[in-house]
Amino acid sequence: MTGHNDDAPAASPDRAKVGVYICYCGGNISDHVDVEKVRDRLEQVPGVVVARTNMFMCSDPGQELIMQDLRDGVINRVVVASCSPSLHETTFRAAIARAGGNPYQYEHANIREQVSWVHHGDAATDKASRLVAAAAGKARLLTPLEPIRVPARRHAVVIGGGVAGMRAAIDLAARGIRVALVEKSRFLGGGVARLGRLAPDGEDAAAVVRDLATQVLRSPDITVRAGAEVTAFSGYVGNFSLEISRAPGAAAPTDGVHPGVFVPGKGVLAPAPSGDDPFTLETGVIVLATGFSSYVPRRGEYGFGGHPGVVTLPDLIRTLDGMDARGAKTLVLGGRPIRRLAMIHCVGSRQIPGIHEENEHGQLNEHCSRVCCSAAINAANAIRESFPGTSVYELYRDIRTYGRGQEEMYARASANKVVFMRFSAETPPVVSTSPAGGAFPLEVTVTDELTFGETLQVPVDLVVLVTGMEPGPIPELVEMLKLPVGADRFLLETHPKLRPVELPVAGVFLAGTCQAPMDVGEACNAASAAAVKAVSLLGAGHVELDPFVAEVDVRACTGTGACVEACLNEGAIRLETMDVDGKRVARAHVTPALCLGCGACVAVCPQNAINITGWTLGQYEAMVDMIVSDAASREQADDDATVREAALA
Repeated sequence: MTGHNDDAPAASPDRAKVGVYICYCGGNISDHVDVEKVRDRLEQVPGVVVARTNMFMCSDPGQELIMQDLRDGVINRVVVASCSPSLHETTFRAAIARAGGNPYQYEHANIREQVSWVHHGDAATDKASRLVAAAAGKARLLTPLEPIRVPARRHAVVIGGGVAGMRAAIDLAARGIRVALVEKSRFLGGGVARLGRLAPDGEDAAAVVRDLATQVLRSPDITVRAGAEVTAFSGYVGNFSLEISRAPGAAAPTDGVHPGVFVPGKGVLAPAPSGDDPFTLETGVIVLATGFSSYVPRRGEYGFGGHPGVVTLPDLIRTLDGMDARGAKTLVLGGRPIRRLAMIHCVGSRQIPGIHEENEHGQLNEHCSRVCCSAAINAANAIRESFPGTSVYELYRDIRTYGRGQEEMYARASANKVVFMRFSAETPPVVSTSPAGGAFPLEVTVTDELTFGETLQVPVDLVVLVTGMEPGPIPELVEMLKLPVGADRFLLETHPKLRPVELPVAGVFLAGTCQAPMDVGEACNAASAAAVKAVSLLGAGHVELDPFVAEVDVRACTGTGACVEACLNEGAIRLETMDVDGKRVARAHVTPALCLGCGACVAVCPQNAINITGWTLGQYEAMVDMIVSDAASREQADDDATVREAALA
């Protein structure tokens, strides 16, 4: 599926020769857009010398179409019309570079999300034709650009000393990057240090924490800053500056525990903070491993806070961890035998507007915390296998035991005679105090969907609330680093598949449960991925950034300072005194590495002395000309573009 404008005049080597490549997207686009008609129309657009189509332009054969035309000298500008540029802009730039072209002489037209997914029939084809023509109009005026190169310190700061933070620090140090590990508490281990046996294989959580902490504390390339927090931030990728201050409570006594010793429920004690307070850390990249918090039920939620027999699963796990089960038939807590216990799932997870009560900030945890089902079933198995005289009831909405070995753990629970009951969100279990003289202090009433809606009353000694995971409270860091936050309040990656541990803030990476609920293995995998990304960024000793930044014409600039006031990133643009035509004058100066390329300064400059490279006002005008033009007026649009090309030359 190709096309070529055979009637197009031969272009001189220095003239723009635009190639347009239109994707069927396997029917995503072509089901509603007549792709071949768009190609026919684009062949008539001034400056376009070749127009081709392909079923999947992002595939190897699709990329090869572009690369071959570049190698043959047929084109020197590329327009790809396909899905959102956020998915494959990097793909096509890389293909252009491999073919020897300039990756910035490329323009993308989104005809999937902006056309085929929202329009049908002739309207879709007409809109697609205009969008691609606009991209071609801009492409004619694209000039070769080079990436911005800035030096990068071979140093990383990891914020958070849980398993994800320690794993990231170890991997970074193993690849020759010096690391400062900043942890707010005095202990390393985070939430995992508060666990017992990990699902699904029963690994000792304390052993995992000890192993990682030992590697961290013994590494000559890792400096642990425990009892400390980040209080100021500035700079850009490769050259960040962090102010580190002593955290509240950092000097609290640790009851004679020596550094390197594991304290149950807290983690491995790190060396006491020392040195200046505050002090400055200069670094190249930042890895965020700030962890999670366990949901704390409201007072009265399933009886929580009103009866000592209602506890959370994290509390039960901590109690079980230090318990000796030898010779015991029944679980005993606080001197009280637990003959029956009920676990209620999805407490603080999968909350539904209109059904569940919002927290004090008006928020609901609508996300699934993923690991809670496995944690509850793991605890149920541990109880049934260690204390066979204790009966366990699991009250759930849906069982979600994903991952290797976890479904087998669920099957083992059935073999252990754990009793499962299923309830709906609309009819949750009710926990009440048993009538006076009852054999059990508590009673759980549930409408069980497994028995076709029968109402069951379960007398129990203990109710365990299986609480979900919430993001760790880091509002200061979010504001300081301008971090994106999702609807679930966890930190939001750039793209869940293509850039899963990266943030829009270049040089800042995600590791572990600050991003989403994860088990220990997933958190360590994410941390290692973040470390690899950081190493690849710092390995060359410099960082290359896209050149789409503000550029000032100092001869047109009059130094009003309007651009400085409008700038969205402090320090990206400022007034400097410089020599222009033999005079000392104040003119706007851009620090490219800090510039966001947002164009706010362009909009307010009274002299039109600022442009964004790759997105100039002239290029916008060319796009508008092509959008509003038709075949009869394209000759004039061609003349206008030729004038602009000559001005650029």
